[in-house]
Amino acid sequence: MKSHPADRIKIPLGFWEGLHQLGIDAYEIAQKAQLPLSVISESVVSTTQYFSIWQAYSDMMGDIATGMIKLATVFETAKYPPTMLATYHARNYRDALNRMVQYKQLCPPEGLRITEKGEDCLIELEWLHTEKPGPPMLVGITLASLLELGRRGTGQPLRARCVEFSQPMGDVQALEAYFGCRIRMGASCNRLTLHRRDLDRPFDSYNEELLEILTPVLDRSLDEQQRSRSLAEMVKWIMKCSLTGGGPNIEAVAKQLGMSDRTLQRRLTEENTSFKHLLSQARHEQAREYLADPSLDIKEVAFLIGYKDESSFYRAFRLWEGETPSNWRVK
Repeated sequence: MKSHPADRIKIPLGFWEGLHQLGIDAYEIAQKAQLPLSVISESVVSTTQYFSIWQAYSDMMGDIATGMIKLATVFETAKYPPTMLATYHARNYRDALNRMVQYKQLCPPEGLRITEKGEDCLIELEWLHTEKPGPPMLVGITLASLLELGRRGTGQPLRARCVEFSQPMGDVQALEAYFGCRIRMGASCNRLTLHRRDLDRPFDSYNEELLEILTPVLDRSLDEQQRSRSLAEMVKWIMKCSLTGGGPNIEAVAKQLGMSDRTLQRRLTEENTSFKHLLSQARHEQAREYLADPSLDIKEVAFLIGYKDESSFYRAFRLWEGETPSNWRVK
């Protein structure tokens, strides 16, 4: 896999401070992760090192659920990095989550995809720029931090509707007590489902003046990072975030990228691809992912990837896989 500039992970100082509050020595983590002790003072590590640190913490805690809940709740808001501060001081929970999805791109390797549907708000974790999934402890902390954000911002004991993990996560009862809902293991993806009505809850921590300072700085950093990625990669990422209910058009995607649709078409041609081809790829990849989840029926999958009727989805899927979605699913 080719090297990517995003293979530089920033570790917030609050992480080491949180470990200290739990009575864990940072040097022990570094040693268990088989990393030089200097990693504690370094603000940036590689994805492999980052995963090793989280696995070391998990091994020291023993039970994943216990370690996840303890660190998520002990992490001090004052120690949040700028990307998290911008979410904590948002106007309401929806604004906070949308900022989290946007600015998480500055803090790989984990990324988030959010979908509002009916009474639900589904937030799915995905891995950016790496084919290797992160340790279960990191998965758990990431989803817990999203609920923790809502609880701290609103000052209310919010509960999730459902939490799904692809791997075992330890003490299920402890997880259900923390999230306030049922926990599903062995799912096809790692996903937090919230009550959509909670998204309109205002944040007690809303700070307009601070956001006016942080937002332009973070937006510039995001722009600089995106310019270092291939245009096709960015276009497909935007598509995946907006497939539901019809999917994006080239004008909307071009607007998000700050260019005209003609310029976007020209630059994609220079990268030997096209908007139509990338949209088909995005739908194909998302279709395979959603079909792997038995809780979603085929009609829902068609809607989630932008098809208004099942027949159109069936025709497209036959072109991609040579068989119907139903047959592919039972393999």
